[in-house]
Amino acid sequence: MPRPRRCRRVAGLPDTRHFKPRGIPLRSLDQVVLGVDEFEALRLADLEGLYHEEGARRMGVSRQTFGRILDTAHRKVAETIVLGKALTIEGGVYEVPSHGLRRRGRGR
Repeated sequence: MPRPRRCRRVAGLPDTRHFKPRGIPLRSLDQVVLGVDEFEALRLADLEGLYHEEGARRMGVSRQTFGRILDTAHRKVAETIVLGKALTIEGGVYEVPSHGLRRRGRGR
């Protein structure tokens, strides 16, 4: 039996949850799902330019886990761009800070 996944901290949920090639209906596209934790790893490493150690600290995971999450996210984003698929951001086990209090989110 696999270990249960630990809750990962994310700064917030994305404003936009779906991306797709222009001019093609969503129903005709294959879809790739990017987890909210993968989205957060991309944001921390690629947008904010943080090193893996700092990104891992902010998400509450080990540096190795952060690296694996980021690698998976990079592959999924590349797949959507190169193969013209739709990207949906949802799911995962994560928590979002809300006014200093932590609330748990389980998107599926």
